[in-house]
Amino acid sequence: MPVPQFPPGFLWGASASAFQTEGAVDADGKGPSGWDAFAARPGRIKDGTDTTRGTGFHARYREDVALLSGLGADAFRFSISWPRVVPGGSGAVNADGLDFYDRLVDELCAHGITPAPTLYHWDTPLPLEEAGGWLDRDTAYRFAEYAGIVAERLADRVPMWITINEPAEVTMLGYALGEHAPGRTLLFDALPAAHHQLLAHGLAVRALRAAGADNIGVALSHAPVWTAGDSDEDRAGAELYDTLTNWLFADPVLTGRYPDEAIAALMPGPVADDLKVISTPLDWYGVNYYNPTLVGAPRPEALETFSGFAMPAELPFGIREIEGYEKTGFGWPVVPEGFTEILTLLHRRYGDRLPPLHITENGCALAEPLADDRRIAYLESHLTALRAAMDAGVDVRGYFTWSLTDNVEWTEGASQRFGLVHIDYETLTRTPKASYAWYRELIRAQKQGQIRKEAVKEVVEGAFAAPSE
Repeated sequence: MPVPQFPPGFLWGASASAFQTEGAVDADGKGPSGWDAFAARPGRIKDGTDTTRGTGFHARYREDVALLSGLGADAFRFSISWPRVVPGGSGAVNADGLDFYDRLVDELCAHGITPAPTLYHWDTPLPLEEAGGWLDRDTAYRFAEYAGIVAERLADRVPMWITINEPAEVTMLGYALGEHAPGRTLLFDALPAAHHQLLAHGLAVRALRAAGADNIGVALSHAPVWTAGDSDEDRAGAELYDTLTNWLFADPVLTGRYPDEAIAALMPGPVADDLKVISTPLDWYGVNYYNPTLVGAPRPEALETFSGFAMPAELPFGIREIEGYEKTGFGWPVVPEGFTEILTLLHRRYGDRLPPLHITENGCALAEPLADDRRIAYLESHLTALRAAMDAGVDVRGYFTWSLTDNVEWTEGASQRFGLVHIDYETLTRTPKASYAWYRELIRAQKQGQIRKEAVKEVVEGAFAAPSE
């Protein structure tokens, strides 16, 4: 299907993260992260992939920037590794680590590509993780210090900033279910990790602006939650899941309130004062979308999962499989209409409080190495769904596909491939897939269409202009 035309100035980009691509885990003074320690535990990386190599981005970033340039991408969303810049999480700054990101930003700027760094994409410095990580309020303040350090160095060339990526997944998978770093299984006692990430976000926004940065946003995961049945228990389970995954983070950021008073009562610290910091106004708001979730009452006899991970039976909701849709390599249903649904829901829920949006992640994991026609179909359908949301009044300014290259997909290792560019994990050779060529041509056609539209507008306006005297 042809992708509809997007407005002039729409930002086209691709994404990546430090832990998943950089490698060089101890190069140039980098300290260990909580994910480095977690991945080193036997059995944590399902396919045994050596995560310490990543995709070799630290050594080969110029090659990847050239791939971005070949795409015609306007922007690159990457993440800065906190332990590469501040190895201890606080205290001494690693000049060599900052120098790496300085070189990366210069390389992007030299190719006319907007650098869009994410300050936290899950790689907490290990000393902070061992001291409690996001369960400890102090981590939020250390994060703000780090944000200011990075901005002092890069704000003169970085015109777009992202504070934190997907705190819902960090809280749920890392602290509640134990499937991601740091591997804690606290269930609802993990809620302080949510609050402290939110506080870190708000403090970082202020620190970035104090250091001269602007155009600041956050990247939160959002997806429709569909109710699995008609019972009161099904509706209650779906509503709670919706609150925990969609509104627990968005409401505090956009409204200065938690969506549920009972949840707010479980949060630590001076919550009312913290919410004033958390709701520091943003310049834009990032949405990561993959698929809807079907939720109902818990079913102890059934295996319930969250993003493919087993969930304890004592949780007050249960996740069901969505039938009737094509599935990605992760087993996630391909539901482009869910993209339109969640974007229009955000627009209705927050109204004028919702800043302009950027789609900070959208893509699919597929096994096809090079002829990835199913990825092309996925991107076509989701961009069409995105345009439908914009036609319905949602203000979206840019789209970053996940991801530029295949990468280490957390506990899945190299088994799940999201990239437009294939990575041979033995040689780290990059080979563009069919989807890379498709995205390149899409960006080219979109920009040519905008140029043609502007040219026609000039001709029309000229034809009706008052004659000069």
